[in-house]
Amino acid sequence: MTATAAVPATVGAHAYEHGGDLARPGQRRALGWALGVNVALLVAEVAGGIVFGSLALLADAAHLVSDVAGLGIALGALVLTARPVSTRHSFGFARAEVMAAQISALLLLAAGVWILIEAFSRLGDPVPVQGAGLAVVATLALVVNAGSAIVVHRAQGESLNMRASFVHLATDAAGSLGAIIAGLVILGWGWSRADSVVSIATAVLVLWTGWGLLRESTHVLMEGTPRGLDPEKVTAAIAGVPGVVDVHHLHLWNLASDVPAASAHVVLSGQPTLREAQRTADDVRATLAEEFTLTNVTLELEDTTAPSVDRADPSSHVASP
Repeated sequence: MTATAAVPATVGAHAYEHGGDLARPGQRRALGWALGVNVALLVAEVAGGIVFGSLALLADAAHLVSDVAGLGIALGALVLTARPVSTRHSFGFARAEVMAAQISALLLLAAGVWILIEAFSRLGDPVPVQGAGLAVVATLALVVNAGSAIVVHRAQGESLNMRASFVHLATDAAGSLGAIIAGLVILGWGWSRADSVVSIATAVLVLWTGWGLLRESTHVLMEGTPRGLDPEKVTAAIAGVPGVVDVHHLHLWNLASDVPAASAHVVLSGQPTLREAQRTADDVRATLAEEFTLTNVTLELEDTTAPSVDRADPSSHVASP
């Protein structure tokens, strides 16, 4: 048997042909609800920030603009991922949710930078802030942000897209809590700079979470090894299947943030028949599904009589980073 004599059917397309795994109606409902209440909150915060002269509220509203945009993009990405595969898009649109997460991360970073610039400018030239009004509007924002974050978190699963939406909402809730504290400080002690100090703390949190999301989404788009999957353990599991004598060119990546995939060259002992090779391939796929929840697997089978220059190269046995 040569390297191309038996190539088991690719199971990577199986999940997309059925489409149900990526339709995610629960996630769509959660994002739709969060988007609606956050649009209403955005209007309230902008009005409150202007009326009460609060940078903390306007900063939270600026972050909320990125939230609303991010939630809209995330919802659109979920609609795309549910579209069926085609000859032009053989993997479907699973990566749409990763791209949406990356856009959300960039929005977070932009909002964080803007808040920092405005906060530092006001530290040197503080503007009078109505503490009572700030605290009231921020309390409303906290209720909406925390409620939205809880709803999205419950539907999150392992989706990077949903996690990005949750991070947006959670950091907004933290910002609203900070604005409440600033309002109470201003109301009790008249220290207007509390508004700017809270805004700086909010900006640091936003930048930190945005950078983490950007790194993780880039890792997926660059087809890095999925978090939680050890290439050495995957190789050992395949090599432990009866009939397998070697494994090389193992690649692990994510089609979407929560849809891992694998491909590998598997060397079989002797010169197995096509039926025997297929049986071994089925055993390998069953092992990967059971031990690592890997169901999108492509295998190329080789026998020991087929010469392979690549197998002689030690680097070919190392999984992709």
